[in-house]
Amino acid sequence: QVQLVESGGGLVQAGGSLRLSCAASGRAFSTYAMGWFRQAPGKEREFVVAISRNGGNLYYADSVKGRITISRDNAKNTVYLQMNSLKPEDTAVYYCAAKGPWDNGMTNYRTYEYWGQGTQVTVSS
Repeated sequence: QVQLVESGGGLVQAGGSLRLSCAASGRAFSTYAMGWFRQAPGKEREFVVAISRNGGNLYYADSVKGRITISRDNAKNTVYLQMNSLKPEDTAVYYCAAKGPWDNGMTNYRTYEYWGQGTQVTVSS
């Protein structure tokens, strides 16, 4: 089992940047593929990006390509989400999640085993 805690959210103007962190504790972090999802009020949880256990595989949603970068530091049990050129439509609660090996279900939130509590990102216009 792994526990996940997100941090780094906040209020930023359009065009600004934020860096989210997701700190993991518990069972070996490096055995999990990780994903970031977001959920805006009244909307379904949306895939943002995923990274494999060793960082060799990445997959980005089209809506964030070129603006968001995922990385992980297995020595620090942490995954990061660098968000640049933020838009008001990026406003949401951002969640990190963990699952087993990289597979074809990385974009499907229902396939993830563990979730953090989320961190709010608000982008003002």
